[in-house]
Amino acid sequence: MTAQPHPDDLVDSWLTVPDVADELGVDAGRVRRLLKERRLVGVRRGDPPVLSVPAAFLVPVDARNPAAEAGGYEDDEPTVARAAVLASLQGTLSVLGDVGMSDAEAVAWLFTPDESLPGRPVDALRAGHKTEVRRRAQALL
Repeated sequence: MTAQPHPDDLVDSWLTVPDVADELGVDAGRVRRLLKERRLVGVRRGDPPVLSVPAAFLVPVDARNPAAEAGGYEDDEPTVARAAVLASLQGTLSVLGDVGMSDAEAVAWLFTPDESLPGRPVDALRAGHKTEVRRRAQALL
């Protein structure tokens, strides 16, 4: 694998765990569980290091993939969510994990422009092109 730039150099907007919880309409413990299950990833950044998640990993609730798995975190809490985790992110993170990428490397890869897409993989995921993104991730094996 080639050296990846640091995520701070690539990601424009970050959210802390409490900020993600607020956007999703859940508590911070639920966000930590999403991170542990690798349905979402974050990196420690800043001084002191604070676990942060790229804001691009969240989408407005009305833009969520309607084919997303039922019974997810959205149904667990009665509070109103303004955002949801990008539906195609979990599977893509799984492929990147299979390639051997750490969370920071996965974030860097997702935010590094790829001329063959064109653009950044995260933007392609948000546009609904998960197959193309995962194909490129699998090619890293």
